Amino acid sequence: MDSVDLGVLRRARDWLRDGHRVVLYTVLETWGSAPRPVGALLALRDDGRVEGSVSGGCVEDDLLARRKAMTARGDGCQLITYGVSKEESARFGLPCGGTLRLLEEPLVDAQWLNELLQRCAAHERLVRCLDLATGRVHLKPAGRDAKLRFDGATLSAPFGPTWRLLMIGAGQLSRYAAELAVGLGFEVLICDPREGYDHDWSDTPVRFVSGMPDDAVLAIEPDAHTAIVALTHDPRLDDMALLTALQSEAFYVGALGSRVNSEKRKARLLSLGLGEREVGRLHGPIGLPIGSRTPAEIALSLMAQVVAIKNGARLAPVAEARRCA
Repeated sequence: MDSVDLGVLRRARDWLRDGHRVVLYTVLETWGSAPRPVGALLALRDDGRVEGSVSGGCVEDDLLARRKAMTARGDGCQLITYGVSKEESARFGLPCGGTLRLLEEPLVDAQWLNELLQRCAAHERLVRCLDLATGRVHLKPAGRDAKLRFDGATLSAPFGPTWRLLMIGAGQLSRYAAELAVGLGFEVLICDPREGYDHDWSDTPVRFVSGMPDDAVLAIEPDAHTAIVALTHDPRLDDMALLTALQSEAFYVGALGSRVNSEKRKARLLSLGLGEREVGRLHGPIGLPIGSRTPAEIALSLMAQVVAIKNGARLAPVAEARRCA
């Protein structure tokens, strides 16, 4: 589940609360190349406002053109297919003759939206089951391997918690990383017990977690949607967080430092009682090798690595040090 799509549901809920008619579109199936994956969402408001996407833009334009018929079609769900022929694929901007099937679902109330968003915020994984004939929705727990399923009568769509990034340290590098992470749909958390480092963050939507770094890691209860990175360059703070983070379910744990300092850090963690397997999870030096030197470039390389691992991309081993000592 993409956190961007949770944002679509959040906006749809707000529009319903404001008294608007809202239609939700879900990508059910794709054949050939398609710009957006199965499960992607788009919400269309009765006045033409759009949140989310289901294609590169041309399909959205057609959905906008159809909005005048929203009332005439009634409250039932509809199936829409784009790109049946090569000519139609070209018309709607679908690459390589791709075909796209959407579910058009008029939203009636925000009750299930409220519950789903609240439970995802509590880091639950859910399946939204929609009966196309009645429009009724019910939610049930989902396993980690749950996938979208559609049998022609019922849509079962998995939803999960937002991806999170906890940074230990609120210095300049953290500011650049926070801006990128927010733009990528991450919830950004920061812990820095040092005096004066929690000031002037009002322009970036982050949340500070109080206490020492190890307590902060425990407090957020890291799961498989959580990345944790230590950026203070102070072993007294970074190592505390890493000791706890490496024993958690966090999908990414990293620490700022050169190759030499990273090896020293791993030796310290082993001496403090962590096992080889746990220490082997630590990413250090952090980031992809893009020749980064400035804080902004290091933040870019860090977030590129975090996103690559989140998406299951295969990464070549880092062959050389590229971080400050």
